[in-house]
Amino acid sequence: MFLGMNLLMFLIALIGNSLLLILIKMDSRLQTPMYFFLSQLAFMDLCQVLSIVPQTIVNFVTQKYTISLYACVTQIFIILVLGGAECLILATMSYDRYVAICRPLQYPVLMSRQICYIFSMGVWFWSSVQALTCSLYVLSLPYCKSNVIKHNMCDYPALVQLSCSDNSAFEKAIYLGDFLVFLIPVTVILASYIAILLQVLKSRSSERSHKALGTCLSHLCVVGLFYGASMVTYMTPVSSYSAQKSMTNTVFYTIVPAMMNPFIYSLRNRDVSAALRKLFAKCSLHK
Repeated sequence: MFLGMNLLMFLIALIGNSLLLILIKMDSRLQTPMYFFLSQLAFMDLCQVLSIVPQTIVNFVTQKYTISLYACVTQIFIILVLGGAECLILATMSYDRYVAICRPLQYPVLMSRQICYIFSMGVWFWSSVQALTCSLYVLSLPYCKSNVIKHNMCDYPALVQLSCSDNSAFEKAIYLGDFLVFLIPVTVILASYIAILLQVLKSRSSERSHKALGTCLSHLCVVGLFYGASMVTYMTPVSSYSAQKSMTNTVFYTIVPAMMNPFIYSLRNRDVSAALRKLFAKCSLHK
């Protein structure tokens, strides 16, 4: 049942994010900062589910659940890079919407192509540095306990639990990194959406207000799910870490957001719907 649900969500996430990337690449009307960041998010979601679900399915079918330490650390690095990058890109997207709605006259300057590239490079650089630091640390640890992780993927808190060394300094450093990756972006997201709501509520159009309120709430629900599950997993002390609970949380900060993001952020959008109809029309003509 668990595997079947994961497979279904994986297929929806795969189709939805792939379709979004194709539409943004093909349609000139979608070459804007908002869709640039959406394409980054879709790419992260695709890589996230591809790094977890296929391996889980193969392990279940073959009934082989072994993995080398180097392969395990590689998977940890990929998951941390993508998870950290998604945290930061969500904050960047909320800032982009804040500028577009609350400071529209300054939007071409504040969200120019160069600034978008700088934001993107900063997102990938910071998440890569933290992921590499964490991965190299767990790779060098001496392991003297059980070599069994009750999880469907490699998770660095689980490896730290298996170590026989004192990791208190590492845990403090990781909590500082988690603060930067989780709490600061959450603050940016909440501040941006509050400013957007206040700006929209000032307008006289009740229809616009209701639409904006619904959009903001749907965005915040997905963001809350993603950040909540991530923080429970990675900001819990290693001594009280449970791989079995983390396995459930993994679904809520990897597969579920990857499945919902294309629909919440883009496929309901008028421009994306028009691009989708245009793509289907082209496909029909070719047939």
